[in-house]
Amino acid sequence: MKSSLLALLESKAGEFRQSIGLSDAEAVNLKSLLLKLNVLTVFRPLSDKFSGMSLKSPHGERFMLINSNQPRCRQHFTIAHELYHLFIESNPIPHNCEVEGAKSESEQCADAFALLFLIPYKGLLQMIPSKELESRAISLATIIRLEHYFSVSRQAILNRLVDTKFISRAHRESLLSIPVVSSAREYGYDTSLYKSGNQNLIIGDFGEKARKLYDDEKISEGHYHELLGKIGIYGDEN
Repeated sequence: MKSSLLALLESKAGEFRQSIGLSDAEAVNLKSLLLKLNVLTVFRPLSDKFSGMSLKSPHGERFMLINSNQPRCRQHFTIAHELYHLFIESNPIPHNCEVEGAKSESEQCADAFALLFLIPYKGLLQMIPSKELESRAISLATIIRLEHYFSVSRQAILNRLVDTKFISRAHRESLLSIPVVSSAREYGYDTSLYKSGNQNLIIGDFGEKARKLYDDEKISEGHYHELLGKIGIYGDEN
């Protein structure tokens, strides 16, 4: 990707952060952000080759589907990727985010935006010890801390560190050879970030809207329960 396009995407990521009330250094709480942006988000177990998808209606409603079979860190990247399509891209086209295969320019831009949005340059500067910054010798302990601070995968962190020239490509390859889960455990970190999760989680106001229709007597109780059942929520549970 051309450096001019990357610079534009970094600017867009910074502008988007500012528009949603985030500083240019802090980590993103994606679940809270999806609620704030009113993006109806559904997590479902899907094919290994499918990461997620997003849709934007002519009336402005936004929807996202995320594969809960994938590690949480991958899910976070997919959410950020889809945010590009929903809020940054001029003319988003309904699509599936595939794990493998050649990617269009739009998909490459969405990937680059996700990395820039989730792992801002100033955030890295704040989190990496000054001695390691000066020597360009980022330790494994720091790498794992960055993964958990930004809630992203090791590969995402290492790719961002290469892009910012904080580590060399050779150093990245050596760090990629270290087992992710066991090394995080050895350094005392919770390993749920690297595992699947959020199965059948719903983020958004679908249930709230259904309840309002029922309270306003615009739909029957049976229809209300049917709507909740479509998203895996049942009104008769205690």
